[in-house]
Amino acid sequence: MTRALMWEAAAVSGRGAELLAWARSRDLAGQPLRRETFTAPGDRVLVITWWAAGADGDGPPELPDPPAELVRRPVHRWGFDSVDVSQGPSA
Repeated sequence: MTRALMWEAAAVSGRGAELLAWARSRDLAGQPLRRETFTAPGDRVLVITWWAAGADGDGPPELPDPPAELVRRPVHRWGFDSVDVSQGPSA
Protein backbone atom coordinates (compact mmCIF):
# COMPACT_ATOMS: atom_id res chain seq x y z
CA MET A 1 0.00 0.00 0.00
CA THR A 2 1.10 3.57 -0.64
CA ARG A 3 0.48 6.47 1.73
CA ALA A 4 0.41 10.04 0.41
CA LEU A 5 1.00 12.95 2.77
CA MET A 6 -0.08 16.44 1.80
CA TRP A 7 1.39 19.48 3.55
CA GLU A 8 0.04 22.95 2.70
CA ALA A 9 1.10 26.31 4.09
CA ALA A 10 0.06 29.88 3.28
CA ALA A 11 2.79 32.49 3.45
CA VAL A 12 2.49 35.97 4.80
CA SER A 13 1.71 38.23 1.82
CA GLY A 14 4.76 38.70 -0.38
CA ARG A 15 6.80 35.92 1.29
CA GLY A 16 5.69 33.02 -0.90
CA ALA A 17 9.13 32.65 -2.50
CA GLU A 18 10.74 32.39 0.95
CA LEU A 19 8.21 29.79 2.08
CA LEU A 20 8.79 27.80 -1.13
CA ALA A 21 12.57 27.90 -0.62
CA TRP A 22 12.14 26.83 3.00
CA ALA A 23 9.90 23.87 2.06
CA ARG A 24 12.20 22.75 -0.75
CA SER A 25 15.23 22.78 1.55
CA ARG A 26 13.68 20.53 4.21
CA ASP A 27 15.07 17.02 4.44
CA LEU A 28 12.81 14.25 5.68
CA ALA A 29 13.82 11.51 8.11
CA GLY A 30 13.45 8.98 5.31
CA GLN A 31 13.29 8.68 1.54
CA PRO A 32 9.81 8.97 -0.01
CA LEU A 33 8.92 7.13 -3.19
CA ARG A 34 8.17 10.53 -4.69
CA ARG A 35 8.08 14.15 -3.55
CA GLU A 36 6.40 16.95 -5.47
CA THR A 37 6.12 20.64 -4.61
CA PHE A 38 3.44 23.02 -5.93
CA THR A 39 2.58 26.70 -5.61
CA ALA A 40 -0.82 28.36 -5.83
CA PRO A 41 -2.26 31.86 -5.77
CA GLY A 42 -2.21 33.52 -2.39
CA ASP A 43 1.44 32.61 -1.71
CA ARG A 44 0.51 29.00 -0.91
CA VAL A 45 2.89 26.05 -1.04
CA LEU A 46 1.84 22.40 -1.24
CA VAL A 47 4.17 19.42 -0.78
CA ILE A 48 2.96 15.89 -1.50
CA THR A 49 5.09 12.89 -0.56
CA TRP A 50 4.38 9.26 -1.43
CA TRP A 51 5.56 6.49 0.91
CA ALA A 52 5.53 2.71 0.95
CA ALA A 53 3.20 2.09 3.88
CA GLY A 54 4.77 -0.09 6.55
CA ALA A 55 3.28 -2.09 9.36
CA ASP A 56 5.29 -0.30 12.06
CA GLY A 57 2.41 2.03 12.97
CA ASP A 58 4.63 5.11 13.27
CA GLY A 59 3.75 6.44 9.84
CA PRO A 60 6.02 8.28 7.44
CA PRO A 61 7.87 11.46 8.45
CA GLU A 62 6.15 14.77 7.80
CA LEU A 63 7.50 18.20 7.02
CA PRO A 64 7.74 20.35 10.12
CA ASP A 65 6.02 23.68 10.65
CA PRO A 66 7.82 26.58 8.98
CA PRO A 67 9.03 29.55 11.03
CA ALA A 68 6.03 31.45 12.40
CA GLU A 69 7.06 34.70 10.69
CA LEU A 70 6.65 33.06 7.24
CA VAL A 71 3.06 31.84 7.58
CA ARG A 72 -0.29 33.53 8.07
CA ARG A 73 -2.10 30.49 9.52
CA PRO A 74 -1.30 27.00 10.82
CA VAL A 75 -0.05 24.40 8.34
CA HIS A 76 -2.71 22.01 6.98
CA ARG A 77 -1.83 18.32 6.78
CA TRP A 78 -3.69 15.36 5.29
CA GLY A 79 -2.79 11.69 4.86
CA PHE A 80 -4.33 9.35 2.29
CA ASP A 81 -4.01 5.62 1.61
CA SER A 82 -3.95 4.47 -2.01
CA VAL A 83 -6.88 2.32 -3.13
CA ASP A 84 -6.42 2.42 -6.93
CA VAL A 85 -3.78 3.35 -9.49
CA SER A 86 -4.51 4.27 -13.12
CA GLN A 87 -1.99 5.10 -15.80
CA GLY A 88 -2.59 7.85 -18.34
CA PRO A 89 -1.84 7.49 -22.03
CA SER A 90 1.82 6.89 -22.94
CA ALA A 91 3.64 9.81 -24.50
